Amino acid sequence: MTAPQGTRLMATYPPPPVTFVRGEGSRLWDDEGREYLDFLSGLAVTSLGHSHPRVAEAICTQAHTLLHVSNLFGTEPGPEVAATLDRLVDAGPGRVFFCNSGAEANECAIKLARRWGGRGRHVVVSAYGSFHGRTLATLHATGQPAKHEAFQPLPEGFRHVAWRDIDALAAALDPSVAAVLLEPIQGEGGVNPGGTDYFQAVRRLCDERATLLIIDEVQTGLGRTGEWFGFQHYGIRPDVVTMAKALGNGMPIGACWARHDVAEAFGPGDHATTFGGQPLAAAAARAVLAVMEAEDVPTRARAAGAYLTAAIEPLPSVAAVRGLGLLLAVELVEGKRAGPVAAAALDAGLVVNAVTSTALRLAPSLLVTEDEMDRAVAILADAIASSGTD
Repeated sequence: MTAPQGTRLMATYPPPPVTFVRGEGSRLWDDEGREYLDFLSGLAVTSLGHSHPRVAEAICTQAHTLLHVSNLFGTEPGPEVAATLDRLVDAGPGRVFFCNSGAEANECAIKLARRWGGRGRHVVVSAYGSFHGRTLATLHATGQPAKHEAFQPLPEGFRHVAWRDIDALAAALDPSVAAVLLEPIQGEGGVNPGGTDYFQAVRRLCDERATLLIIDEVQTGLGRTGEWFGFQHYGIRPDVVTMAKALGNGMPIGACWARHDVAEAFGPGDHATTFGGQPLAAAAARAVLAVMEAEDVPTRARAAGAYLTAAIEPLPSVAAVRGLGLLLAVELVEGKRAGPVAAAALDAGLVVNAVTSTALRLAPSLLVTEDEMDRAVAILADAIASSGTD
């Protein structure tokens, strides 16, 4: 693949169909002044909408105060954000490590599991269809072998089992396994919830085998599914939780939470990052969490998700709507392809994406209004109708 003529960017993404230059709430504008309704939120990132005034003000104020001194010194407001996350995770007293992305949060979790397990107990088991990042370690944790081949040999110590198959997981948990790493809803795998029975069985199995349970909440965390974290739908308590995306509402920040006794496996020098938790990103996260709590975004996501699902399910050529809260997949009937539908929706002013060849992903702002949802459904209906079949 070669980069488009005139750009100095590496060709790691397809040529963009549109260039966005401004955003406000659920709306975006391109470089030609055309307005769009954003129902993707930068892949579940701008959960408070674009350019939220309280977040923008927090970033501006912090930029005039202190940007960076490194983690050799204490700064504000990182510790306050860590305390809030510990409270929202609500899985027992824990500790937080800040980083810059979801992949880095999962890297931290993988290293922590290896440090906790000790030499000879380092394997991490994850599910086929999962997505955990694109660093070498998180790529191997990702249960999509087609993504592995170009980068072999990948780091050792990763094993994959069928999604929602508790017997397969039990067979994989030999004494070399330190942790199980799962998403509560497989996002990039097609928005597939794990379910209460499965996750409760996983928790029991991890307890029986003295294995850590790591929950990847990078896409699902912070209100999107109708709970603060996706695992909270299933009545379990994880040992480690990773998050990013919505935490900064567009400002790069990730976090790895671990139960306090697990977190104690790390000592000074075991893990680090130059930029993680620096004041600018932490100030954005503090503002994001304050707005999220004030708006009670889990409740809003549950109500809006139910409204959106009820409006989309009756549309012609829609086979099903799945997901939780405002992380939804619209499965199309046989013969309809999601890619052309997403392209037609974009042409008509609605941003969604094809999460699989037959399913569209919807992840609008958690502050989305009924009027915006009605407009989006109308555009989506026309896009589905105007797209041909195979």
